[in-house]
Amino acid sequence: MNTDLHALGVPDALQHFPPTVAEVVSRLDRLHPATYARTRNALDGAVSGLSPYFTHGLVSLPQAAIRLARHHRLGYDDKLVFEFGWRAFFHHVWHHAGDGGDAILKAMKPVKLWSGRYSDTVPADVREGRSGVPAIDSAVRVLYATGYLHNHARMWLASYLVHIRKVHWRAGADWLYGHLLDGDLPSNHLSWQWVANQFSSKPYYFNAGNVAKFAPSSAWKAWASPKTAIDKPYEEIDAMARFRGDHGAEHGQHAAVAEPDCTAAPPEPLVAATVGAQRFSGTWPAPPAGSDPSLAVELVHPWALSERRHAGVRLGLVHLPAHTAWPWNGRRWQFVLQRMAEVCDTVFIGDATTLAGVLQGRPVFAQATRFPGYRQALAALTRDLRPAPRLFADPPMACGSFSRYYEAAQREQPDFQRLLVP
Repeated sequence: MNTDLHALGVPDALQHFPPTVAEVVSRLDRLHPATYARTRNALDGAVSGLSPYFTHGLVSLPQAAIRLARHHRLGYDDKLVFEFGWRAFFHHVWHHAGDGGDAILKAMKPVKLWSGRYSDTVPADVREGRSGVPAIDSAVRVLYATGYLHNHARMWLASYLVHIRKVHWRAGADWLYGHLLDGDLPSNHLSWQWVANQFSSKPYYFNAGNVAKFAPSSAWKAWASPKTAIDKPYEEIDAMARFRGDHGAEHGQHAAVAEPDCTAAPPEPLVAATVGAQRFSGTWPAPPAGSDPSLAVELVHPWALSERRHAGVRLGLVHLPAHTAWPWNGRRWQFVLQRMAEVCDTVFIGDATTLAGVLQGRPVFAQATRFPGYRQALAALTRDLRPAPRLFADPPMACGSFSRYYEAAQREQPDFQRLLVP
């Protein structure tokens, strides 16, 4: 699929995401908190594009803040730190959610805005970028071409699907997750609930005026949506959300765009091109030069793709049973496998629990994750599960709102600068 991203106003930095630490460092060093705060709401604003790197553990929130603090003084009132806080808050909710964290996949607040039945599928016209609403169709094209969407475009897409097209938030969240390079279960699914009024005090709406305000200045015609379902006052949008069924697609639809396949396993040609000879065959590679061959095996899953910090063998894990429920498109598989091949000595692709016998007698550790399937597999392979780095102290009790979470973080450590000591 060839999408002219410049014609859609997508900044160069948000078109490609090389899975390297060098790219992370470059993005951090180009990031200016004041410019970010001033322009971040615009689709062509100076946003960081760091979320794929946070999601997959190439860099942590504290590492990012420490590097930024070399050139900028940061505090809790900085918009950038505030947004870091939102990411941390979503993970806080996930940590405290019931059902081993799976509770975030259900409505956090059982509020039903509309009395009808929401659809459990995303309409084909939306998936194919031919809804007839330019803001939605452009967002879908950018998503497929880059694996990334500006936060405003994500909210527009979610609000349109839930409130105008009457799609259940979970169906929309699952669909979007599969196509995002930065697909992070708590951030993605709780954001969809926030839009749907399942995790917020009110539903999130947008209209054509909001699109016109934040669309890329160089490509506003590609996003402007006059005379469509969203070209209405907010009072009427609210009435549509509460009292009307699926509005349906608009007339004058765009030509369809092909939706990338999401698969429960990486395509074999991609595995050969990225992992290749590193694919685990049951034979351990030699430990890194100068290390003790009896040192531990570190299990490296897709959310912990950091640089090597320990001697010993790094075994990359792609636990395929988990991806039956959570498939990825080829762009994300490539990002993960390319990075995994770079930072691991060998890579296993299959049912990770079958490695129990192979690992028996070896010291094994891993970074903990609550991701369904991986959580259980890691627990079966090692008891040495180490927490992911945190920028903010995690309140011991669950905070039901971001404001409560952020206030608790500031009470725990009033001086933000003290958090930035490496």
